[in-house]
Amino acid sequence: MIATYVLLCLTVVATLTDVSRQKIYNWTTYSGIAVALLLSGIKTLLSSNVFSEIGLAESLVGFASCGGIMLICFLLFQIGGGDVKLLAMMGAFLGLESGIETLLWTFVIGGAMALVILIWKMGLIKLFKRVLHQLMCRLGVGVWDELSPDEKKQLKLPLYLAPAAFLALLIVKFKAVELVSQAI
Repeated sequence: MIATYVLLCLTVVATLTDVSRQKIYNWTTYSGIAVALLLSGIKTLLSSNVFSEIGLAESLVGFASCGGIMLICFLLFQIGGGDVKLLAMMGAFLGLESGIETLLWTFVIGGAMALVILIWKMGLIKLFKRVLHQLMCRLGVGVWDELSPDEKKQLKLPLYLAPAAFLALLIVKFKAVELVSQAI
């Protein structure tokens, strides 16, 4: 499938630029969206799976749903605009079901990566103590205290969603979860 190879290449490029420059370029995402819609449109016209697995309507629904969810995350959680466009592009290539599955795996992997980085920078014991203290304060058993400037700085870690999206794409496209569950 041509669309699968194009998506993998674009996601690798986005991953490389995200990690090296903390930026996902518009030329990667906008051209990817255009190619996804073109390939799915050709699939719809020719009824051939050579270009894409999904038709134009499903591509548009995947684009709108993944892009919409990411837009909400952009507005509420300050996720980068490049991440929004990357996941919207992936939705255009994958359609609704696979696009949402990839998006959810991206969040899981991205959250796990952020937690590992936070533990690495802060230390497991210090992080655990701080979380426990804040939890006790929320329950009314202690006095709430503001984070120190150093603690605030440690929480302002860059989050690279493109590598998480790439891993999520591999999981979804190559059905890694099903393969592992069959092996067990």
